[in-house]
Amino acid sequence: MDQLKEWLYEAKSAVVFSGAGMSTESGLPDFRSQNGLWQGKDPMQLASTQAMRNHREAFVDFYRKRIEGLLACEPHAGHECLAALEQAGKVRGIITQNVDGFHHRAGSKMVAQLHGTLETVHCTRCEQVYPSARYLQQDGTICSCGGFLRPSVVLFGESLPAMALEQAQEWSDQADLFLVLGSSLTVSPANWFPQYAKERGARLVIVNQEPTPLDAWADLVISDKRIGEVLAEVCQQF
Repeated sequence: MDQLKEWLYEAKSAVVFSGAGMSTESGLPDFRSQNGLWQGKDPMQLASTQAMRNHREAFVDFYRKRIEGLLACEPHAGHECLAALEQAGKVRGIITQNVDGFHHRAGSKMVAQLHGTLETVHCTRCEQVYPSARYLQQDGTICSCGGFLRPSVVLFGESLPAMALEQAQEWSDQADLFLVLGSSLTVSPANWFPQYAKERGARLVIVNQEPTPLDAWADLVISDKRIGEVLAEVCQQF
């Protein structure tokens, strides 16, 4: 921990990369663990463009449950610490695989959401945007124009948002410290950014309870502490 504090203090352009492990500390389930959202389910039957077209009832039911669970949870102290570090000029930006919007809700401004967001839903016809709580209302999937409302997340079968990818690449290129928080680093192309930052000369720190494919590349791996605990301790010096 002392090493991480020293590196963060020295950093001129620290970048954070957050995954599902960041959100599980707020009570949200991950996707691929034994008790994850995909356990016993086929993602292509629930969270894909094909499901949205051909299995709409199951698609809507799945996302209503996700939104309901999301609205029952709050950002934890670790999210707030990252917002404080950004305000102090120590974190340049956050690249996240998460769609919960907790970084924004905690006060972070510079966030690249690689997989979109569950904070909103939007119309497939007119593209009007609504808060995701609308999905829980009666007829909550129908836009005022009569079009279908869908969550503003990246579905299986869709490309990642170009602007978020460009922002993530720019931050990774400029990073002198790259901090991975709660990601298995098994999903491409998202796992490319820590590798790219490391190749460009950044120190790579991984905080994750399970091993990742990039642990051997990392300058520091922390697996015996929760993310919120690590960030709370780091924030004390800023």
